[in-house]
Amino acid sequence: MGLIGYFWKDIPLFPSMLLVLLYVMVPYLLGSVNTAILVSKHFYHDDIRNYGSGNEGFTNVMRTYGKKAAIITFAGDIFKTMVAILIGWSVFGYLTAYIAGFACFLGHIFPVFYNFKGGKGVLCMGTIMLMLDWRIFLMLLVVFVGIVLATRYISAGSVICAMMFPLVLNRLNNTGIYMIEFVAIAIAVIVVLKHWGNLKRIFNGTESKFAFKKSKKTDAEESASGEGK
Repeated sequence: MGLIGYFWKDIPLFPSMLLVLLYVMVPYLLGSVNTAILVSKHFYHDDIRNYGSGNEGFTNVMRTYGKKAAIITFAGDIFKTMVAILIGWSVFGYLTAYIAGFACFLGHIFPVFYNFKGGKGVLCMGTIMLMLDWRIFLMLLVVFVGIVLATRYISAGSVICAMMFPLVLNRLNNTGIYMIEFVAIAIAVIVVLKHWGNLKRIFNGTESKFAFKKSKKTDAEESASGEGK
């Protein structure tokens, strides 16, 4: 039911519209804050979008700047999604929590602060699973880790887990709130589309495989060495 729904059952129209702004627009704006770009700007005086895949996400940060930057990016993306979901939960409970998580997910992918060009939303998707149904998170985490260990393609693990998300939710959803399944379908479709280029590169054999370390010679290093000559 949520804190607001519990204490205020008959909400007039205008306050209810303001609440929509609270659990949709605030989470969207939170999602629009891109941790990877902030890390590259403030710690490295650089822009992650100029290197590697050009994606503002955990994997590209790991390849370009290493573990420390990747951990900060990882934590930042999870934290903003958690805050967004808690905002949604405080309004009317489970449904608005899902909507707020989805709004944060959309903000991460289409950020208003960066010309609507953002990341791929995998960490946001995982945080939504973890916060709203830990069973789904654990099941798909096992699948994700297995795929990445077997193939070293994070994109493959991400896409397969995204496609499984609405299917698993459909089997485990005992809330009676079926709108959340449509939200899960929308998340899955967007994640797959955002990874379409990765999927093409996997089939072409040109996709970079993930390693838990910085690339031996990143574009950033090459640029620096070029300036020193």
